[in-house]
Amino acid sequence: MSDSDSQFDVAVIGGGPGGYVAAIRCAQLGLKTALVEKRKALGGTCLNVGCIPSKALLHTSEQFEFAAHNAAAAGVEIDGKVSLNLKTVMDKKDKVVKQLTGGVDMLVKKRGITRFEGHGKLLGEGKIAVDDKEALSATNIILATGSAVVDLPFLKQDGETIVSSDQAIAFDSVPENLVVIGAGAIGLELGSVWARYGSNVTVLEFLPNIAAGCDTDISKLLERSFKKQGLTIHTKTKVTGAKEIDGKLNVIAEKKGKEIAVPADKVLVAVGRKPYTDGLGLETVGITPDQRGFIEIDDHFKTSAAGIFAIGDIVRGPMLAHKAEEEGVALAEMIAGKAGHVNYDVIPNVIYTEPEVAGVGLTEAQAKEKGIAIKVGKFPLQANGRAIASDATDGVVKIIACAETDKILGGHIVAKGASEMISEIVTHMEYGGSAEDLGRTVHAHPTISEAIKEAGLAVDGAAIHSL
Repeated sequence: MSDSDSQFDVAVIGGGPGGYVAAIRCAQLGLKTALVEKRKALGGTCLNVGCIPSKALLHTSEQFEFAAHNAAAAGVEIDGKVSLNLKTVMDKKDKVVKQLTGGVDMLVKKRGITRFEGHGKLLGEGKIAVDDKEALSATNIILATGSAVVDLPFLKQDGETIVSSDQAIAFDSVPENLVVIGAGAIGLELGSVWARYGSNVTVLEFLPNIAAGCDTDISKLLERSFKKQGLTIHTKTKVTGAKEIDGKLNVIAEKKGKEIAVPADKVLVAVGRKPYTDGLGLETVGITPDQRGFIEIDDHFKTSAAGIFAIGDIVRGPMLAHKAEEEGVALAEMIAGKAGHVNYDVIPNVIYTEPEVAGVGLTEAQAKEKGIAIKVGKFPLQANGRAIASDATDGVVKIIACAETDKILGGHIVAKGASEMISEIVTHMEYGGSAEDLGRTVHAHPTISEAIKEAGLAVDGAAIHSL
């Protein structure tokens, strides 16, 4: 490679949602762009072992649950026993992943982005090594290396029995007993997958409520729904370790001052993720992460090192693929001299269980903590025609608005398809819309999304279909 071939306007280290999107947008804007990624397949954790494969498993497990347990009640008669072919399930999941990662690779090639496969490391003065060999240099460098799973020091993952989500999306058999440590999005999603496939699933959560960060009303409703589905959930429970009891592994925890032991064939540790900057060479350019491992940036994604920017899971804010994507686009536009922007107040958060959970903006508790006078509107799905017709009445829509201006401050949904519904609330919040705006937006009938309209009306006590 000649000197001109190895010199770029922008080099992105990390090919996940933030990195590859940033690279594509840079290329669209006419910048000569390089993308460095250690995985053979682009897409990062999200496409390879996270968001996408887990959604494939969620979908298939819901189909299996219906066929095995709910079909007869719906009038669908299945002749013979419904059985699970887990190999076919995993093959389908892998096919989905391959299709999407291949699609990203095609997009990168089409945009003329130069791909470097290997571990990227900063060398200073705009230079980057790939697998410890100097490979390229760039005027602007974007760090987008994502995150890694958090381990428990007293319960180290071995990749076989004590596992992370990386392994829990690829079990070769259904564990009889699965213990999930952590009731966040990853733990709840994968816990529900394996429960549908036949595992006895026990979820252990240190905090008072599952789905930390959700509105309290939402997390309580969700917990009731999961318990109806057969999951055992322990909140306010502190895991302390594991030991063999009668020849079987048990996870040991403390609850209400008493020790409990939960038998486990597999243990999924899902207590969070941390910024991944291992071997990135930050010290070479004078960048020192904070105590939690995050790289500090200004409002334009600039780090303390000239010409080096950072986005996604390695900087402040929620560790979400769509947040990283928005940052990637905004930063690319800034580098190209345009006015890139991310509205952090309207980034939705979703848990893709059944029912799904989706939220944006402030929770009721957060609004009160800020001293904001609020009005709240709720609408239960038990009163929604489409939800009743679809056997999907577990859920609610909750709208939080400013008491003085009626401006929407937050929206929270538990519903089938909540991940798709939340965008409507995000859109209204993006332009500063009010609860009345939401309530007067015409919705097709019958749809579950009518619950959003009704919740908007309920803010002022004007819901039509609730008492």
